[in-house]
Amino acid sequence: MDADPGFFGPSSVTWQMHGDPMMWVAGIRALYLQALHPPTVRGVMQNSDFRRDAWGRLMRTANFVGTTTYGTTQAAERAATRVRKIHAMLGATDPDTGRRYGVGEPELLLWVHCAEIDSYLHVLRRSGFRLTDAQADRYVHENRVAAGLVGLDPREAPADRGELAAYFEKVRPELAAGPEAHEVDDFLRRPPVHPVLRPARALLWRRVADLAYASLPPYAHELYGRPAPRPTTVTRRLRLTGILLRCIPARLRWQLPPKHILRAMARLGPGARPAPYKVGR
Repeated sequence: MDADPGFFGPSSVTWQMHGDPMMWVAGIRALYLQALHPPTVRGVMQNSDFRRDAWGRLMRTANFVGTTTYGTTQAAERAATRVRKIHAMLGATDPDTGRRYGVGEPELLLWVHCAEIDSYLHVLRRSGFRLTDAQADRYVHENRVAAGLVGLDPREAPADRGELAAYFEKVRPELAAGPEAHEVDDFLRRPPVHPVLRPARALLWRRVADLAYASLPPYAHELYGRPAPRPTTVTRRLRLTGILLRCIPARLRWQLPPKHILRAMARLGPGARPAPYKVGR
């Protein structure tokens, strides 16, 4: 039995939050937000087969978050090493200036990190996952560890919600919805699926993607050029979606691959089961 709790452990806010089903909506919101940083989304489009393997990319990202949250220290370090090696090998070119830059530059890594942490925190709290402001600050601070795993100096990552908000205020003039951002938007609204699955895409996926988009900050809606419902309407939909998804038995949800939570519980015991009521306990 390997009782290593990993980088976070069951006493962390991160451990409890990342087991919530609304993380999927939050992850899509993070993609929308990340795509508004031209150098970052350009690095993705120029170095990956996103247009044909976007599903694979989404699942790899989810697997990385699951491994670094619930895996052993060794497993998390191994996954992070792979990511850092890939980043070190890849670069992108600014079409306007011809400047070549690495996709692992701190500026880009910091944007990806902050977009993820902001999205996870925003969607879960707004959908009814109860966190005090102090616990939300603790979540931001805990995830300086995650920033370090991908190659950032953890001290450069925001330590609380105030620093996170200040970061977005600082970087906002650099944001734009270029052609690559609209490609991401097109994919998220109409991902390629087998013809048999198109009705399900229209009924289920489109609703989730629209909700993730609607939960973005107003400036993001302005940049994308698509309106969103009123904030009160969005909050009501997030809460309803949270209620519905949380009604699905956790054991059933966690059976889906790659089963990080079930493996962590097998390693650490049933007391390691993540649950909202355990936050701050």
